[in-house]
Amino acid sequence: MNPSKPALSLGPVYYLWDGPKWRDFYFRIADEAPIAHVTIGEAVCSKRLHFIEPHVAEVIERLENAGKQVSLTSLALVTLERESQLVRGLVRDSCHPIEANDLSALHLLAGRPHSVGPLVNVYNGATARLLASRGATSICLPPELSMASVRGIVTENPGVDFEVFAFGRVPLAISARCAHARSKGLIKDNCQFICREDPDGLTVETLDRQPFLALNGVQTMSHTCQALIQELPELAAAGVSRIRLSPQDCDMAAVAHLFDEVIAGRRSPGEAQANLAGIYPNRPFSNGFHHGQIGAAWISAETGAEAK
Repeated sequence: MNPSKPALSLGPVYYLWDGPKWRDFYFRIADEAPIAHVTIGEAVCSKRLHFIEPHVAEVIERLENAGKQVSLTSLALVTLERESQLVRGLVRDSCHPIEANDLSALHLLAGRPHSVGPLVNVYNGATARLLASRGATSICLPPELSMASVRGIVTENPGVDFEVFAFGRVPLAISARCAHARSKGLIKDNCQFICREDPDGLTVETLDRQPFLALNGVQTMSHTCQALIQELPELAAAGVSRIRLSPQDCDMAAVAHLFDEVIAGRRSPGEAQANLAGIYPNRPFSNGFHHGQIGAAWISAETGAEAK
């Protein structure tokens, strides 16, 4: 792959969307989005699987007929024997590449080609080399890495395709307990799938009513949406192979077109960033991690200073 022209990829939907909405989302990605690689499946909560399972086969068929490469994600946290069986079955039976988002999946995938998702902590070149020696052909680096760290890891591992999390609420943590259910007076075992009410996450505020984080079932995410559209030329120059977009409850086909136009040089990064705000309104953007700053910060491309 030409390192100056990274491809676009789409990560799995982290939120609980009803089956038809989930299916139709991917149908539109297949038909309209300039995305080369799509990872689908359930990474956050195994209880959500029955919403999407009836539609997985037709989604894969639609994506592949549109020329997309398809991978299947593993769960990010395995806490039950039932979930362990799910992961073992996925690795054993899938005819599609698997993206590991948990160390237990990495163990099962050792020795066969696979990818590594952004929920696995790959913070240095040595870790990337170890994963590559065990069969990883591509690695999506954690979203909290700075550009200096990304550049160093990519440079030290020329035989691996690296991906950078460039759009979406940042996945920060995952727990065996469900704070989302608890916030609405429920427990995990009888959650009534309450997270379905928040298809883009539930905002958490500080004591002085400032938006701080977001809950997504057992997952904690950033309140802000990471957006590295202004940083695309720098990422391309560093040799990053793929730019990952994480699905949000907005027009992701339009988001993909903006990123594609910047990568191809048909639109300036600044103009694209302004247009991005119109596609995903009322959500503050951030790029602080990329610049080695507080993750929620927005660093202006023009001045290199934190925007207030």
